[in-house]
Amino acid sequence: MSEHLLGGKPTAQPSKQLETFENPNPNRDFHIHMEVPEFTCLCPKTGQPDFATIYIDYIPDQLCVELKSLKLYMWSFRDEGCFHEAVTNQILDDLVKAIQPRFMRITAKFYVRGGIFTNVVADHREIGWHPQPRVDLTQFDSQSNTRG
Repeated sequence: MSEHLLGGKPTAQPSKQLETFENPNPNRDFHIHMEVPEFTCLCPKTGQPDFATIYIDYIPDQLCVELKSLKLYMWSFRDEGCFHEAVTNQILDDLVKAIQPRFMRITAKFYVRGGIFTNVVADHREIGWHPQPRVDLTQFDSQSNTRG
């Protein structure tokens, strides 16, 4: 029976190892946005599960993070007791160490616990890096050449 079928042994395991690949266009600032809607860790006080959506936004320099390794990395927190603030900053620190981006922001939006929603935002900016001026294209109502 194949290991990929139900009841077989899983082939992937949680891991703190983040793999990278070369930025395909290191001469340009471009924004990479990722969402991890099924992040879980444990409350360090009660041991009960905490659920969050983790948003990762970054502008790469020479390296990008490989997505399967990111998935396994995020999975590695499932059985760890973590305060929201600590785990958000740990994710930022680990990703910055792995890929050394020009800019990175981690936004962790934890689901309600005890009637309180928690959002934690942590940023990293490479020394000397400044974002390009934002170009606002919202002045055009339509991208079509036929305007009403």
